Amino acid sequence: MRRLFVLFAVFAVGTASADEFQLNPRARTETAPGTGRYHAITKPASWNAAKTAVVVCDMWDKHWCPGATARVGEMVPRMNELLVAARKKGALIIHCPSDTMEFYKDAPGRKLAMTAPKSEPKVPLERWCKLDAGKEGKLPIDDSDGGCAEFAKNYRAWTRQHEALKIEAGDAITDSEEAYHLMRSRGIENVVVMGVHTNMCVLGRPFAIRQLTKQGLNVVLVRDMTDTMYNPAKAPFVSHFTGTDLVVEHIEKHWCPTVTSVDFLGGKEFRFKEDTRPHLAILAAEDEYKTEVTLPEFAFKHLGKDYRVSFVFADAKNKHVLPGLDVLDSADAMLVSVRRKPLVKEQLDRIRKFVASGKPVIGIRTASHAFAPRKGEALPEGIAMWEAFDQEILGCAYKGHHDNKLKSSIEYTPPATGKPHPVLKDWPTGRTESTCSLYQSNPLAPDAVVLLTGRAGDHPLEPVAWVREKTADRGRVFYASLGHVDDFQQDAFLKLLKNGIAWAVGK
Repeated sequence: MRRLFVLFAVFAVGTASADEFQLNPRARTETAPGTGRYHAITKPASWNAAKTAVVVCDMWDKHWCPGATARVGEMVPRMNELLVAARKKGALIIHCPSDTMEFYKDAPGRKLAMTAPKSEPKVPLERWCKLDAGKEGKLPIDDSDGGCAEFAKNYRAWTRQHEALKIEAGDAITDSEEAYHLMRSRGIENVVVMGVHTNMCVLGRPFAIRQLTKQGLNVVLVRDMTDTMYNPAKAPFVSHFTGTDLVVEHIEKHWCPTVTSVDFLGGKEFRFKEDTRPHLAILAAEDEYKTEVTLPEFAFKHLGKDYRVSFVFADAKNKHVLPGLDVLDSADAMLVSVRRKPLVKEQLDRIRKFVASGKPVIGIRTASHAFAPRKGEALPEGIAMWEAFDQEILGCAYKGHHDNKLKSSIEYTPPATGKPHPVLKDWPTGRTESTCSLYQSNPLAPDAVVLLTGRAGDHPLEPVAWVREKTADRGRVFYASLGHVDDFQQDAFLKLLKNGIAWAVGK
């Protein structure tokens, strides 16, 4: 009898979840009012598939921009798999290739949308919902040139949806407010939006993000199943794919959460073949040198062309938590600017796991005592520390710093091989001065290669910057005890940090 009950329970659980989507929506919440910095928070959610619609936005057969056409074609196979999976679960699929309804005039899906009974929207639906400056400010990219990197004439090149995106029985076809009426007639509460382009149609169409969120529907964007009309020759002068990331972040801040195709299909997140950017996770959680401000500025100006960058900031209320640290699971490298923050065990374990995976670690200034408590500090239950992070990973023995009043002189260390280390490519060979106090980091690990040394007053030389090659239990390491606010005003330091990151990730 007990065995039968267990079998029934397992069957019941399986049945209950068979028609649900288990999603991981990511949204942005401001770290504190007025900071302009955001936590990227992922919270699991379960959506009833029968009350969910999947909207395919403007995945045309051809675009006037050659690059846009190519990227749409590249997305299609993965997107089609997602549609098959969503359809199988019982979701309503709505194909929305704008301006091509003549092609579909006799299709069953077109008739399905046209015959949906009209309902009264909470907010009037428009053919195009413009940017809501009061709610969202302005977009983070300049798309005033149309967003195409290639020279191309703007014309209506599309005639239908991309033919490889299959339209099956029960799917609907529309490019208007009919989508909303159909959703209401079917009792739809949740909407999954994917397609192009993130900064244009995906936001503005009557079946897309701005208008559907205003109707009170639960909306998510599939962030790896979209693309942006952005030309890297325009502000903010980042890679095309970073431009898309910036618009996705904008949507997460102001409109709705995002998910990835992994939630529906498993496997890995989709990436365009030309998107070869390493993913750098920056942990900016110290309360002394304002790197929560200087590092985002640095990343925006110097990393946007070559890296995908994610930020993890300190929690304003709980010093033992780094909200959004799960981003490490998909990161290729980690930059640490953390100061005396023992963490909840689960989070510190995540950092340990990342380091043990052999991925690169970059550290500046307070990373040498990132996860160590203050002397005599009692830790609450469940909080873990990593006092030996400096010795085990960075390869130093942090003992504090010299008096702030002592100016530090920084010296270029001639390489033993006679060939300058690539990290020092742009560093001046003469002596320079630093306004920040000199850290006491000796002795270094035997495998540390010193790049810069410093002296405070008459005190002995201290290492200032060094590298460590990859070993069996950790990846490449670059560390610099610099990172004061004033350092970020120095071109030499900015180049040193950029070079250190590039060397660590193998670029």
